[in-house]
Amino acid sequence: MKKDAEQTVAVKRRALELGFDAVGIATLEPSAHAAELDQWLAAGYAGSMTYLHRQAEKRKDPARIMRDSRVAVVTLTNYFHGSNDPGRQPEEHRNQKNLLAFVNPGLATGVSRASGRVAQYAWSADYHDVLGHRLERLASAVREIVPGAKTRCYVDAGPVPERELAQRAGLGWIGKNMMLIDPDRGSFTFIGVVLTDADLAPDLPFEADRCGSCRACLDACPTSAFVAPGVLDARRCISYLTIEHRGAFSQVQEPLVGDWLFGCDVCQDVCPWNVKFARPTRDVELSVRPEVAEPELAALLDAKPGSFRRRFGDTPFERPGVAGMRRNAAAVLANRRRARA
Repeated sequence: MKKDAEQTVAVKRRALELGFDAVGIATLEPSAHAAELDQWLAAGYAGSMTYLHRQAEKRKDPARIMRDSRVAVVTLTNYFHGSNDPGRQPEEHRNQKNLLAFVNPGLATGVSRASGRVAQYAWSADYHDVLGHRLERLASAVREIVPGAKTRCYVDAGPVPERELAQRAGLGWIGKNMMLIDPDRGSFTFIGVVLTDADLAPDLPFEADRCGSCRACLDACPTSAFVAPGVLDARRCISYLTIEHRGAFSQVQEPLVGDWLFGCDVCQDVCPWNVKFARPTRDVELSVRPEVAEPELAALLDAKPGSFRRRFGDTPFERPGVAGMRRNAAAVLANRRRARA
């Protein structure tokens, strides 16, 4: 038992040395929220994300993801870049629900009218690449510290229930907006996971729900995408529409996008835990790239596959691709025209 504890401490120390901001060890028992996932999928709230249906059984039982796995080494990486309006009040966001009066909020936050709003996680190089390489180094460390151990890495991919594993690893709780909230950093964090058969000592889960009676994230959502606390209808979520949705927007969908070109941070911006505790990252690999943080709408409208790939091929914009980003840019401009009219 002493050896297991020493190895666990060594793995955690190595994770912090590699640049992760927090690390914990989670057990892999079946999910306590399996029935909720089934109900969510049955209600159609996943929209066109059919891969979630295919992954459901493993998400409900994470030990099935990797044969003989015992624990998950779960990491958090801060990606907050410093919001221009972190104290923006929920009432201001509620006013955005009048979508015909959705005046460009970027004017109040320093975003140029020549660009659209982009979620902070996309302001730098693609986190899948940055954290993927870092997790591979951590996995190598696990195999070095525990000879003979097997490992497998995941960064927001595959059937891994990252937020639930992070909660089990003692790193935070899952808020009403479905984001993991780290009490020391808020929710602007990437979650990385290394599954392993190494016999590492698990941490105690984070049992407390520190949201209390707060409804800031629910009330601020400009599209009323939260059906209930902890229940998101992705089909109304701006992040889903601008990133995961394929094809043209319907007449109903286009106004929902508002001024957001890629993703949405509203429910995080108003969270009191972010307002109070989020601090700008010092991670040089996640440095802001201006061409991604404030991309020119006109350039995206005229983008060709080749030029788009050269400029954005190593960024999260690659997920919707050139067609999706052209569609998003056109929607932002159309919404601005409606607002002026």
